[in-house]
Amino acid sequence: MEIRHFRYFLAVARQRNFTRAAEQLGIAPPTLSRQIQDMENTLGTRLFIRQQREVSLTEAGAALLIEAEATVRQFEFAQRNAQRAGRGEIGHIELRYVASAVYSGLLQRQVQSFCGDFPDVSLSVRESPMATLPGLVADGRFDIGYIRSPMTLPEGVEAVRLNSEGFVLALPQDSWLLGLKAISCEHLQNETFILPEQISGTLQVAAQGGYAPRLGPQPGGLVAVIALVSLGQGVAVVPESVVGHVSLPNVVYRTIEGSEASSWLSLIHRRFEKAPAVARYIEQVRQRAKLEI
Repeated sequence: MEIRHFRYFLAVARQRNFTRAAEQLGIAPPTLSRQIQDMENTLGTRLFIRQQREVSLTEAGAALLIEAEATVRQFEFAQRNAQRAGRGEIGHIELRYVASAVYSGLLQRQVQSFCGDFPDVSLSVRESPMATLPGLVADGRFDIGYIRSPMTLPEGVEAVRLNSEGFVLALPQDSWLLGLKAISCEHLQNETFILPEQISGTLQVAAQGGYAPRLGPQPGGLVAVIALVSLGQGVAVVPESVVGHVSLPNVVYRTIEGSEASSWLSLIHRRFEKAPAVARYIEQVRQRAKLEI
């Protein structure tokens, strides 16, 4: 027997009439009658008591009714889920990000928007070291990642450019630089720079000042960078979105006068993404990025 036999059986059981059931199914009454007879022959028992105008269920038919209804419901559920998965409406996404994506609020907006549109797609969202994130996306360990660009990406990984922002200077509150009316790139020539994961801001500031920067430690995330600044280990060029979100004792933020240094957040993903739910997320971010340009 096939699933269609259960559908035929249920139609007759509900209508209690072959003609009405056949009309509902869109087939000829003789065809429906033969299909029911085939079921009865296969099962070796009668399912209906046939009367002149109506039919009623036998005990075997009544027993089959409950199971047939459950079977058809489960089949339709499986069919709908397969279709929804193919459309990217259900599934799972492994998402990783660098801290500045959270400080800017961009990650929250995009994740909440996607979850609102596709509530049945589950997301695993965690912070990850930026240096290894692109490679892990390329290898399939993670599906998508938010990084701070510019950054060299592995072959097969693409980036969707998102919001751009400038940099500020994080320095200890006892720094001599705070005595200046304005801090320029040139004033930082003899400072030790604590390096965030994305060092482009530091390099841009030093290049604009005309010197090679004195590089200090690169401790990892932005909180770790600001912590070393608070301990008096140096200064740091960090994204301006950090201001107001990372506040540690002994740390002061200042603008860098005349600096043109900037960076931007990017969503990175595999170039030929096959998972429908992941592709849905990427496309939604891409469309929103176009609207915000």
